[in-house]
Amino acid sequence: MAVKKQASVKSIKRKARKSQKVVMGRSKEFLYRGYSLEELKNLPLDDLLEILPSRARRTLSREMNHDQLALHQKLLESEKASLKTHVRDLIVIPRYVGKVVEVYNGNTYVKFEIKPEMIGHYLGEYSTTRKEVKHSGPGVGATRSSKFMPLK
Repeated sequence: MAVKKQASVKSIKRKARKSQKVVMGRSKEFLYRGYSLEELKNLPLDDLLEILPSRARRTLSREMNHDQLALHQKLLESEKASLKTHVRDLIVIPRYVGKVVEVYNGNTYVKFEIKPEMIGHYLGEYSTTRKEVKHSGPGVGATRSSKFMPLK
């Protein structure tokens, strides 16, 4: 007959914390600097500029260029599943939340949904242009010892 091991006090407390998290869930309401998403969507642009970070405020206070303005209009009006664009320097505002955008990264279009946490950031931040470096094993000629490796 196997002897059952006693659980430590630490593991009992950890299990209690985990069970509490399951009960509580993640029903926390999104707040951006004290404003809910609905309040942010109803704010005029001038009031929104006051609560955005300085870089976003400066970018939006100047007029948008032609490409940015065209994408802005499409995002507000479109009911399409997703929009493809090369514009990476558009600041995310609350009215864009829930839209699906495909941003060009120089090679392909990266598809993502605009979430409330993205407010005040650029679209290009979510479409990375550089690949992750993946190194393989050493090749033939890499070291002196690899000279004697049998070739397949």
